[in-house]
Amino acid sequence: MNTPVSPPPTPILLVLAGPAGSGKSTLCDRLVHEGLGFTRVVTATTRPPREGEINGVDYHFLTPAEFDAKLAAGEFLEWAWVHQRHRYGTLAAAVLEPLRQGRSLAINIDVQGVDSFRRVAATEPLLRRYMTTVFIEVSPEIIRARLTGRGTDADEEIARRLRTAEMELQKKPDFDHVIVSRSRDEDFQALLAICRQVQGRVSV
Repeated sequence: MNTPVSPPPTPILLVLAGPAGSGKSTLCDRLVHEGLGFTRVVTATTRPPREGEINGVDYHFLTPAEFDAKLAAGEFLEWAWVHQRHRYGTLAAAVLEPLRQGRSLAINIDVQGVDSFRRVAATEPLLRRYMTTVFIEVSPEIIRARLTGRGTDADEEIARRLRTAEMELQKKPDFDHVIVSRSRDEDFQALLAICRQVQGRVSV
């Protein structure tokens, strides 16, 4: 039985990252849906939606031209090429405005995006105070099993994602917290413990 956790009295921005198949999206969604006072940051991407994905809910799906226009207007907090195929980015308004309103946020992004968040935090007081980064660590063997179990990726795509995962795992020491992935419930309990720790630090 999960231990009840009260919504944090001060805003917290949890930035989750990890290799494909690490479960970071599931953790982020569960944190939002458990009624703990978190809102998920919806990021933007130029990749086409997968079956069942909804624009504005799973991602803001943008054409390359739309993405370029927002870049030119300075609307992105961070953005990056992912797997050298599509661009992903976080709109500044989707993060900074809710923090100003005292709302807690959760976001799962690529490790490249986390690096960008850290650079922005160096000059943005809201991020510097309220942001904490969490890396979901999972072995390549488990990643392969999870990706294969999805049944949505070809062997070539899985192999490419595994190569990317090896590079991402090298970034683990850069994160504020690391969760060594076990079961979904264990991972979520570890995330809740991090939430309580960050809440205590931010509210001081």
